[in-house]
Amino acid sequence: MPAVGGIGPGGGKEYPGNLTPFVTVTCIVAAMGGLIFGYDIGISGGVTSMDPFLKKFFMSVYRKKHNDKTTNQYCQYDSQTLTMFTSSLYLAALLSSLVASTITRKFGRKLSMLFGGLLFLIGALINGFAQAIWMLIVGRILLGFGIGFANQSVPLYLSEMAPYKYRGALNIGFQLSITVGILVANVLNYFFAKIKGGWGWRLSLGGAMVPALIITIGSLVLPDTPNSMIERGDHEKARQQLRKVRGVEDIDEEFNDLIAASEESKKVEHPWRNLLQHKYRPHLTMAIMIPFFQQFTGINVIMFYAPVLFGSIGFKDDSALMSAVITGVVNVAATVVSIYGVDKWGRRALFLEGGAQMIICQAVVAAAIGAKFGIDGNPGDLPKWYAIVVVMFICIYVAGFAWSWGPLGWLVPSEIFPLEIRSAAQSINVSVNMLFTFFVAQIFLTMLCHMKFGLFIFFGFFVVIMTIFIYFFLPETKGIPIEEMGKVWKAHPYWSKFVENDDYGHEVELNKGAVKNV
Repeated sequence: MPAVGGIGPGGGKEYPGNLTPFVTVTCIVAAMGGLIFGYDIGISGGVTSMDPFLKKFFMSVYRKKHNDKTTNQYCQYDSQTLTMFTSSLYLAALLSSLVASTITRKFGRKLSMLFGGLLFLIGALINGFAQAIWMLIVGRILLGFGIGFANQSVPLYLSEMAPYKYRGALNIGFQLSITVGILVANVLNYFFAKIKGGWGWRLSLGGAMVPALIITIGSLVLPDTPNSMIERGDHEKARQQLRKVRGVEDIDEEFNDLIAASEESKKVEHPWRNLLQHKYRPHLTMAIMIPFFQQFTGINVIMFYAPVLFGSIGFKDDSALMSAVITGVVNVAATVVSIYGVDKWGRRALFLEGGAQMIICQAVVAAAIGAKFGIDGNPGDLPKWYAIVVVMFICIYVAGFAWSWGPLGWLVPSEIFPLEIRSAAQSINVSVNMLFTFFVAQIFLTMLCHMKFGLFIFFGFFVVIMTIFIYFFLPETKGIPIEEMGKVWKAHPYWSKFVENDDYGHEVELNKGAVKNV
């Protein structure tokens, strides 16, 4: 990286700086915040397929699974109480992310991470020692509060701390830790399910204390971001921190732009109301549509309920959990591909390729399950090769998601918001994400029971729509400094009508041809 500022060949500013060991370690520690989210996604589906857990808390589901042979395979887990156990967490995360916005803005990103870790820790303890359904639900709600705080603050922290040329790769560390959390949870479920005495589910649920401790301790040792320090008026410390983060002495240009962005943000008394202004229409649209579409890729159908889903399509309990481990490994590997390619190939290329890959796989899986299970959901003897083909296409689908909508669904919203609306807009992003995660989790098993294999076609339809949306409405944000991001909207053929030249007065004018929508 050059040691002087200026206008780069892409038309955006190039701030001096390096990818220092300090910022790399800092971002890795912060990204661990994704572990709590990932661990929970992976653990809940596995636990709900364990017979001792079902027998203790959800006897009706256990009876339907084992004793009622007339039950349609698609419908054996259809229980509103069971889905409330899973989805109550996401409703709590939605509510806490709104509170987290104020704490993140006024007290810094670190405090939100600390609250997230502590709440998740308490929730994990209650779930591990649960004796009744109400304890499970209370524990899940506390876990949800923790996830709301962490998901609101961690992506912002990473985007602000990372040098702009490496922002994509470092920010995707958050998604990588989510996928690692899912994989670890799947592996633990596999082994804990084998514990004699039937108490392995307690270890699975209580094990959430480990990722909670990691983010709690991490938040205590992490430095705050220069952007957050400036936002709270601590300019001198922010200047020193920016020098340390960038690894160079010449940080004046970036520092001055951060100050200018902060001054603009202070003119905004009501960031929530401000979001409705005409000039923030593109930001608000992305804050709502990207998390909405991310949930309607159908990925949570696979990840929440992978063991349940594989059990429903004919796998036995052990092999169902092992199939979930396989998809978890694919998820992690494909996220690493995204880390390598996001700042090289760009956000749009990954979004579009991943979308096309998911559409094809969903069509194949729907056809494969439909042909064998039909409407009654009874496949008879499921040939091993047939089950392997289904799992293979599900894995290709998971890979498509894991290098596109998975990481970019968190990265793109966290990097496009101006400072004056950043915390509020990120809260909208997390809230929409959690609202529709709750919605999908709550109705998935009922939809599976009624729509059967058509469920994959249902989500496939949404993937077609979201791929078209990305093609026409999302500009490329690769290589643009975070405080310069307003220019990409001004250069976009559609969004430019909402953004006036003086809306981003502290930025240099960008040639429209520099940020292409292709």
